[in-house]
Amino acid sequence: LLAPTEMSSPSLKTGAYILIGVGALTMLMGFLGCLGAVNEIRCLLGLYFTCLMVILLAQIAAALVIYFQKEMLKVELSGIVADLIEHYDPSDEDKRNLQDAWDYVQTQIACCGWTGAKEWENNEILRNKSYTEYPCSCSNRSMDLVEGRGFCSLEDRLNSTATYADWPVHEQGCMDGVEEWLKDNLGIILGVCTGVAVIELLGMILSISLCKNIHSEDYTKVPKS
Repeated sequence: LLAPTEMSSPSLKTGAYILIGVGALTMLMGFLGCLGAVNEIRCLLGLYFTCLMVILLAQIAAALVIYFQKEMLKVELSGIVADLIEHYDPSDEDKRNLQDAWDYVQTQIACCGWTGAKEWENNEILRNKSYTEYPCSCSNRSMDLVEGRGFCSLEDRLNSTATYADWPVHEQGCMDGVEEWLKDNLGIILGVCTGVAVIELLGMILSISLCKNIHSEDYTKVPKS
C-alpha cells in the first residue's frame, strides 16, 4: 500500500476512487441485469440501463481528463516516482509490493528512473554505500536481471567514485519509455476501448428492448372490458 507521502497526488487519489467505484458499480450492475432479465423485472432492467450509461459517461470523462490534464499528471507522477526512488529499500517489507511494481516497470520497459538513471543517485542507501551499487532492475546485463530487484554491485567494488554514468544500466528514463509504449500500442488501446464502449451500448439497447417486450406482454395480458 502507498504511504500518505507517496499518494500525495490528488489526481491519482481521485482516479483510484473512481476505479473502485466503477468496479463496485459493475458488479452490482451485472447482478441487477441478470436478475431483471431472468425475472422480467422492468425496474431492474431500467436500473441496469442507467448503470451502463453512468459507466460509459464516466469512461468518456476519464479519457477527457487524462487528455487535457496529461501534463499535470506527468508532473505529479514524476514527484511520486522521485520519492519512491529516494526511499527505495529492498529490506522494507511494508513497501515491498510498490517497489516490486516499479522494478517490474523498469525491467519490462528497459528504462531507469523516471527521467533517467541520475535520479537513483538520490537514493539514501546508495549514497551511504562505501562501494558503488546500482538498481538491478535498471541493469542491461542479463546476470543482474535474474535478481530483478534490490541493488547489484559493480565488478570493481572498490571504485567508490563511480557515478550513474559508470553503471551498466539503461540510459532511457521510464517516462520516455512509457510514452513510446503508448504510441506503439495506441491502435490496440483504442481498439479495446472502442470494443468495450460498443459492448456497453449493445447492453443498453438490449435492456431497452427487453423493457419494451415486457411492457407489451403486460399490456396484452390486461383483460379488455
